Amino acid sequence: MFIGEYTFKVDSKGRVSIPALFRRELEEGDPQRPNAERPRMVIVFGADSQKMLQVYTQTAFEALAADIAALPRGSKNRAMLQRVVLSKSHPTEVDPDGRLVLPAALRTKIALEGEAKFAGVGETFEIWKPETFDAVDAAQTEAWVEDQGEDFDPLSLLYAE
Repeated sequence: MFIGEYTFKVDSKGRVSIPALFRRELEEGDPQRPNAERPRMVIVFGADSQKMLQVYTQTAFEALAADIAALPRGSKNRAMLQRVVLSKSHPTEVDPDGRLVLPAALRTKIALEGEAKFAGVGETFEIWKPETFDAVDAAQTEAWVEDQGEDFDPLSLLYAE
């Protein structure tokens, strides 16, 4: 499981270190990798409005692709998911130094420059421009908490029916 938030420098070639705990998860999520030292992953960069990159382990992405393929052929949902997930994905792998190389087009899409913010969200992790993450996270969290009420305990949602 990917959890936690980490910020790392991005060099001029788009190389950024992957948090060590995330590398372990990527290794576990690619048991059939051809190169034992270089686990594979898939970066989903999605629709133009998406402000971050979502990263799946190889196994998780294969499961996602299978779920999309299981939708009825010719359905609008299947066609749209194929377009905004499958066609807007970039397969890659961890480099020998434990880094991820982000192509210029992906860096440009999310305005990523000197630093990248990694946010673990369970089965996947996200890569953000730190300032964008902070603004979006604060706004979404504040709005959500306001909707729930003053004494709201987020863990109470686990037991709601």
